[in-house]
Formats: sequence, structure tokens, C-alpha cells
Amino acid sequence: MLRKSVSPLLSQGIRQAIPFLSSRAGVSLSFSSSSHILNPSAPPAGQTNEHNPDSPPTATISIDRSGLYNPSDHFHKPSADSELVKHLKSIIKFRGGPISIAEYMEEVLTNPNCGFYINKDVFGAGGDFVTSPEVSQMFGEMVGVWTVCLWEQLGRPAKVNLVELGPGRGTLMADLLRGSSKFVDFSKSLDIHLVECSPTLQKLQYNTLKCIDEAISGDNTAKRITTTLTGAPILWHADLEEVPSGLPTIIIAHEFYDALPIHQFQRTSSGWTEKVVDLSDDSCSFRFVLSPQPTPASLLFLRKRCQWADKEEIAKLEQIEVCPKAIEVTQQIAKRISADGGGALIIDYGKNEIISDSLQAIRKHKFVNILDDPGSADLSAYVDFTAIRRSAEEASAEIISVYGPITQSQLLGSLGINFRVEALLQNCTEEQAEPLRAGYWRLVGDGEAPFWEGTEEQKPIGVGLRYLAMAIVNKNQGIPVPFE
Repeated sequence: MLRKSVSPLLSQGIRQAIPFLSSRAGVSLSFSSSSHILNPSAPPAGQTNEHNPDSPPTATISIDRSGLYNPSDHFHKPSADSELVKHLKSIIKFRGGPISIAEYMEEVLTNPNCGFYINKDVFGAGGDFVTSPEVSQMFGEMVGVWTVCLWEQLGRPAKVNLVELGPGRGTLMADLLRGSSKFVDFSKSLDIHLVECSPTLQKLQYNTLKCIDEAISGDNTAKRITTTLTGAPILWHADLEEVPSGLPTIIIAHEFYDALPIHQFQRTSSGWTEKVVDLSDDSCSFRFVLSPQPTPASLLFLRKRCQWADKEEIAKLEQIEVCPKAIEVTQQIAKRISADGGGALIIDYGKNEIISDSLQAIRKHKFVNILDDPGSADLSAYVDFTAIRRSAEEASAEIISVYGPITQSQLLGSLGINFRVEALLQNCTEEQAEPLRAGYWRLVGDGEAPFWEGTEEQKPIGVGLRYLAMAIVNKNQGIPVPFE
């Protein structure tokens, strides 16, 4: 019954569709009243049913598809955006709004797949910037003097953890170990721990420190890494918290704090507002905007930093930078030193006051736009040494003491760099003397070197007053040199 009732309707529908199909797709149709379309057991068009030879031929439909629209294959134009840019854009789009400058910095510098520090060597003349250890071996040697002196104040322990935060190429640690190698008991006491998140830089550090893999005595399957400079064992860690506790600990942090992510706040008519990173209207680039409402960082970290400052100091500022990660790391250092004994030496460029709008980007030794091509330039900000002091004291004021900051020029001068450069100059050629003098000036001088006779482009610029040094020590060790 169903076939008999539907077939006339279908036949009528096909007749009505003929003009439409013919005009759209070039349909050639011959029609009969057969219900073959609804009967899958029916014979092919033009044949008779063997069970009913008298049945009429079935309908035949042929369609000319040449007139149909054939769209081209769907494809996306290749994007010129880097993987990091795509990642940052996806974060902002997924959240439906901007991200903090701190999160932007963290992704740009240490994204595990494409961060600035992760997959390349960014240091030295061939990189993006030069640090003090790359300027002259004397820098690492003087830090070594400080380290040996603190070890002496600790009572010359048989074992001590020597930790460096952000070791770069490993140049500072290599010069420290070479310079202190004559102190045999000190060299034998060292367990070296390098806190480094970049696999590329870990390999560079391994080579700079002339490391080897050696079997542990009595166990043919277990191995350890040692430096052939002194024979000391070396371990790498992603975080300070991973460094084993239980031994007196000496921590070196040179140009580590300046790369920690910061939050920026701007004074507005409605109060302090966080500055954040958003997409432009066409989503092609990034831009700074102000958060329309209070953020967790403004409610917690800005408030905390303002409690550490005078009202008169804050009243003069239009912008404030706060680094929560610096507070966290400093408190980890203070707690470690409180529990295990030891000390930390922090050297970086910064100020002993609240910081305002210091964030900068450097690519190939030149300043560039902070938001331009993320991941291709280093991002850094001035270090707030007042915040470091207050963070350490807040964590363990009864057991630790904080000294400084003093200028890098004062630190290196007191540790003996003047005598060291004179000794080196007496045993070198004139060709070797020029870079020695230039390196010395860069470390301790202020501004352009007055003695320079070379090209203007190569004139040494001293940073001895821009860089500051601070020490955090267990009170049981006394006052560290040269902070007396």
C-alpha cells in the first residue's frame, strides 16, 4: 500500500522538478509511471521484470553535471606568525581578554617550545646582549673570591652546595672554579647545582665547564656528571626548590632577577590600574591596554609593595612595577639559608627603591619595541632591591641578615679586581692589554672610557654604578666581605 500511495506523489514531484533541474544542472529525463525508484529489487532501466514480462520499462534519469558550481579546494593562507605569536594570540582569544605583562614575559622568555632562552644561545657578541662574565674573566674570579671568603666564614665545611641561578653559558662558574682552584679544600667541598630551564643553555654549560659523565664507584650502571676543572659533581635543576637541602648553601644570582616577569600598574583618575597585553582591533598585532577592573595582582602584589614604600615616594610616581616571582625566589633563598646556613650574592642592574616603567626589549644589542615579534628579543626590567630586602626579612628576619646594596664597582674593587688587572697586564702582550683594559672599565667604570683611543663604536661603556650587589647570609656567619 505504501508503494502505491507514494509513487503517484513522487511521479508528480519529478515532473515538477524537471524544469528546475534542467535549468540548473542540465538534466535529461525520460519518465514512466514505474515505481522503480522506490523498489531496490527492480531491474535496470530499459529491462523488463523477469517475473512480469509485460511490465513497462522503468524511468531513466541522466544528469549532466557540467553546469554545477565546483568550488575550489578549501585552504588557509599560510600565516607569517611565529609559533610563539600564534600561541599568545590563542591564549588571549581563548580567555576573551588581555593577559598580564608578567604572563606575556614568561611565555616570551621561557615557553618550553619556543621561548627566547629555550632553543638558542643569546649571549655574547654574536647573540643579543653581553653580560659581565662574557666581558672579562675577572668578573667570575672576583665572585670566586667572595665565595671562598664565605666558605671560610662557614668554618670550611667538608661539603657545601654551590648554586647558580640562571648560569647563562656557564662562563661565570667556569672562571670562579678556575680562579679558586688553588684553594684545594674549597674545590673538594663543592657540590655544584645549576638552576637552568633551557636545554640549549644546559648543553652550553656542560661544554663550558668541561663536563664528563663518569661511573659511580661500585656501580657500573649509575653515572654522575663532573667538571674536569675541579672534579666537582654537577647537577641541573629547573627550580631552586629542587636543589637538595641539608648542606650549607652558597647561592650566586647574577643577572637572574632582571629576567623575572613583572606586573606594571598605571595611575589613573580612578586609582592604580594594571597595564595588560591585548590584541589590536584587527588581531594582527599586540598592544598595551589598561585593565577595566581590579586584578588579583593589583589587589595582592601592588598593595604589598606599597606597604613597603613611603607615601611620599608613591605620590611622585605615575607607574609602578612589581615582581612577585622575585619575592617568591628571595623568600626561598632566605628560608634555605636559615635552615642550612650559607649565603647568597645577588648582582643585577636596578635601584634601591620602587621601580617605575623600566621594562625593555633588546635584540642584537639594540633596544626594540617590547611587543614587536615576541620571542626574538630579550625582555628585562630593573631589579627592585628594596623589595628583595623586605622579602628576605619577611621570610626569616630572626635568622638571616641582608647587606647592601652596594655598587658593582665597590664590590669588585673591594674584592681585589684592581690588583688582578695589574697582574694580568704585566703578563700579556699589548694586543691582549687593550681588551683587558676595556673589560676592566666596563665592569667598574661609569659611562664612556676616558682612555679609549679606538673606534667610537667599540668605546667601552662602564656599568659599575648601574649594577648593584646585595648579600643575604645566615647571621651565624657574620658580615660577609665586602659589606662590613
